Amino acid sequence: MKELELKYGCNPNQKPARVFMTEGDLPFKVLNGKPGYINLLDAMNSWQLVRELRAATGLPAAASFKHVSPAGAAVAVPLSAELQKAYFVEGIELSPVATAYIRARGADRMSSYGDFVALSDECDAQTASFLKREVSDGIIAPSYSDAALEILKTKRKGTYLILQMDTDYKPEPLERKQVFGITFEQQRNDVELTEDCLKDIPTVNKEIPASAKRDLLIALITLKYTQSNSVCYAKDGQAIGIGAGQQSRVHCTRLAGSKADIWYLRQSPQVLNLPFRDDVRRPDRDNAIDVYVGEEYMDLLGGEEWKRVFTEKPPVFTREEKQAWLSTQSGVALGSDAFFPFGDNIERAHKSGVSYVAQAGGSIRDDNVIATCDKYNMAMAMTHIRLFHH
Repeated sequence: MKELELKYGCNPNQKPARVFMTEGDLPFKVLNGKPGYINLLDAMNSWQLVRELRAATGLPAAASFKHVSPAGAAVAVPLSAELQKAYFVEGIELSPVATAYIRARGADRMSSYGDFVALSDECDAQTASFLKREVSDGIIAPSYSDAALEILKTKRKGTYLILQMDTDYKPEPLERKQVFGITFEQQRNDVELTEDCLKDIPTVNKEIPASAKRDLLIALITLKYTQSNSVCYAKDGQAIGIGAGQQSRVHCTRLAGSKADIWYLRQSPQVLNLPFRDDVRRPDRDNAIDVYVGEEYMDLLGGEEWKRVFTEKPPVFTREEKQAWLSTQSGVALGSDAFFPFGDNIERAHKSGVSYVAQAGGSIRDDNVIATCDKYNMAMAMTHIRLFHH
């Protein structure tokens, strides 16, 4: 198939809309559902992301995309008991590709609501079963087991979008797009992110263990497909906080840091032991947790609202208790899609347990950033690679 007509573009008034190839056929097949313009933007970006994560780590990878940026990305690293409970998969033996998606979806469940899913490896029945119970718009993968395809075709009353990607497809080296009738052309960003980009370590602490290098590569590859400016916190084989599309880099760092904090707070005993009612739907549970750990907790605990989700009223998770829990976080990796202009980014990162940093370098204040890392005994690599994505 060389061309695919779409219902409309980004918005219903943007008609006509289509995707097409000037040479050859489209590199994907529609196995179920009807793709939309934004669906396909998410699919093509997320596929590149998981393909590169797979190549860089050797592990099955998954991504959860929303509005052309990842809400989460991960590789198949086994889950701790706390994460199993936080991700609602307690006591379940997970396949590698299911593990990767459970991690990707668990990074920021609020943002992943209605996501587009990408898998680097074949979608198995277990992953499809997990997807069936989540609110999701579609999936792209290289293949599907017969059982997985049967499960997914029942989702969303049979309209769930299922795309199969041609793994042999290689795009042309030049890419083009139009803005206001003007055609832009550039070389595709085909830079490969490997451990070689982590060799220049100007900080006093130069020790970056293998697990941290893996997490830094996950952060950097995730940023390669995140709308800039962007910053990503990663730990244990997954992104835990992504700040995308901010004009100020420190705002990226704060946004991603707050998401990383929520990810870690969800593993605290106060949250893991919340007395949820059995009839509470998964999205309502996610919303309740988000409010409970935030500053507007009285919206949930004040009056009678708590009765909608809990069997009994839980105690307030005080600011002091939250800070005490967050202070136990460490070993987090932080990636930036460009240089940090000031040490304030590192100061904020330290509050979220960052121990390892990878950034492009090249700021006139690199010395200030390095000194701030040294202040907290962080190891920082200068990659000399900018990863802007628009």
